Amino acid sequence: MHPKNISLIMDKKSLIGLGLIAVILITWLALSGPNKEQIARTKFIKDSVELATKTAEEAEKVKSELASKKVKEAVASEMATLSDSAKLAIAANQYKDFSVATIGTKEVVTMENENIKIYISTKGADIEKVELKKYNRYNQKAPLILFDKDSTFQEIKFDAYTNMKLSTDSFYFKPSEKSIIVNGADSKTLVLKLETATPGAYIEYTYTLKGNDYMLDYDVNFVGLQSIISNKANNVKIHLAQSMPTQEKDIKKEREVATVYYNQAVEGVDYMNPHKNEAFQLNEQNIKWVCFKQHFFNSTLIADTEFAKEESYVQTFQNPESNAIVKRIDAQLTIPYKHSANEKFGMAYYFGPTHYYTLKGYKMDLEDIIPTGFSVFSYINKWMVIPLLNSMPSVNKGIMILILTLILKTILFPIAYKTYMSSSKMRVLKPEIDEINEKYKDNADPMKKQQETMALYRRAGANPLSGCLPMLLQFPILIALFAFFPAAIELRQMPFLWADDLSTYDSIYNFGFNVFGYGDHVSLFAMLMFVSTIIYTWMNSSMLQPQQTQMPGMKYMMYLMPVIFLAVMNSYAAGLSWYYFLANIITFLQTFAMKKFIDDGKIREQLLANMKKPEKKSGFQAKLEEMAKQRQQPTKK
Repeated sequence: MHPKNISLIMDKKSLIGLGLIAVILITWLALSGPNKEQIARTKFIKDSVELATKTAEEAEKVKSELASKKVKEAVASEMATLSDSAKLAIAANQYKDFSVATIGTKEVVTMENENIKIYISTKGADIEKVELKKYNRYNQKAPLILFDKDSTFQEIKFDAYTNMKLSTDSFYFKPSEKSIIVNGADSKTLVLKLETATPGAYIEYTYTLKGNDYMLDYDVNFVGLQSIISNKANNVKIHLAQSMPTQEKDIKKEREVATVYYNQAVEGVDYMNPHKNEAFQLNEQNIKWVCFKQHFFNSTLIADTEFAKEESYVQTFQNPESNAIVKRIDAQLTIPYKHSANEKFGMAYYFGPTHYYTLKGYKMDLEDIIPTGFSVFSYINKWMVIPLLNSMPSVNKGIMILILTLILKTILFPIAYKTYMSSSKMRVLKPEIDEINEKYKDNADPMKKQQETMALYRRAGANPLSGCLPMLLQFPILIALFAFFPAAIELRQMPFLWADDLSTYDSIYNFGFNVFGYGDHVSLFAMLMFVSTIIYTWMNSSMLQPQQTQMPGMKYMMYLMPVIFLAVMNSYAAGLSWYYFLANIITFLQTFAMKKFIDDGKIREQLLANMKKPEKKSGFQAKLEEMAKQRQQPTKK
């Protein structure tokens, strides 16, 4: 037998043998392996062991926390039974010169004027609560609480001696007065002093409040501390934290705008994305002020000079599950320290409304935290909308929006007139357009059809794109109002017709559940805007019928936009929907008036006369036509 045939026979036998071995192994594993019940039992045992281990770990953790808590409670209980001298001895070991300030009784002193009432704790000398007297929380009559002791924190941290880290929130300050009330043009000062065991060495907070103001001057004085504060420390830190309580009707909208703004020495005002939890190091430029901005109110800490950039940061936290807290914000700012015998760092707090003229009056760029629109669009709000809304405080804001709409539509009337004339020209050219459509029916030559159509418009003096001009010119106004109206404190809690607050959505019916893409309620102002926009779209489409035959897809797009707008506006500011509805109604009236006084017959006569005149082509038009002809010529091999 040939060796090659022997090799083939051996290969076949090898393959058969390997196959038999594989079958035997698989059969043995199937018979000897665990059945389904055994697998399930093994999994149960494994899961039970993991659960027991996890439970034991959690139990140990809880046990440890409870033990720690019990130790702290025991220490606190023991400390309470000690005498003042014993407490002082223990504190002296821990706080040294500052030990004398660890014993005291926490009290609350107040400062108030016509606008605000400020509560200051003697422990830490921090501001633990602020009331805004002239504003209320949604559906409440009590003064609005900007923040309270459970939602705010303030301290100054510094390094003492060699490696001791101290914070003012651990010490008791001595106030100069218990209560201060100031009115009119007067101003009064509250002094809180943190004394030390070293004579003439202390930290002093000075708060000064003027009558009828939202600004609280805040100075920190370091006196005789050059040998107490570590010589390695070139600064002290001021740490602020605030949990913003919900104040408005819709906490979702509050979360969309609540954030941190900060004014940098070079680049100016910037802010953190309100839709994210973020942390940002302010280590590139010195900082003038940091603002904790709520929807319509803010708390801002402002330096007389600048905060140092080293080790400064801002951070935001958001818990979507909370129905009481909008957002939490932390900030750390750095105060320079030069180891002098007497150093002062001047600051000020602004606690008040995010009102354009109020903020602008301080001349610190605080008004930049108000969203008035991008770039040149913002001047529409700054020069027209805001002055108008503040011009007549006693007039209902719904009426003021009507006046605003009339002013804007009057300014834009020349453009509306030109738009109507362009539409009329397109309409009266319908017979000629129909001839071109018949000539090139069934899409025989789309390019040639388009060329003849454009040539007809050119000879007649009609511009099919002129109808887009009013939309482009009104677009900046739309963007500006879209940005400003929901943030306009002038509209906050201002009722009009069935709406109780023009700064947020109105609701005539609540579903009790959320409809995807629409919401859980029906806004009547948004619905009126939607219906009027549909009518306006239909009216435009009937006036521009010749043009739509060239772009049939545009017709459906024009009707889709109002639907999208309805979904957005249903949960948006009712004042903005009211404005759009009024703008549509005034447009209808203008259109009917122009239709009555403008004769389409005379327009057609003028267009026919234009068509008889010799056509003048620009060099650019001639070049475009030449390029189109070349594209139509067949390719030569």
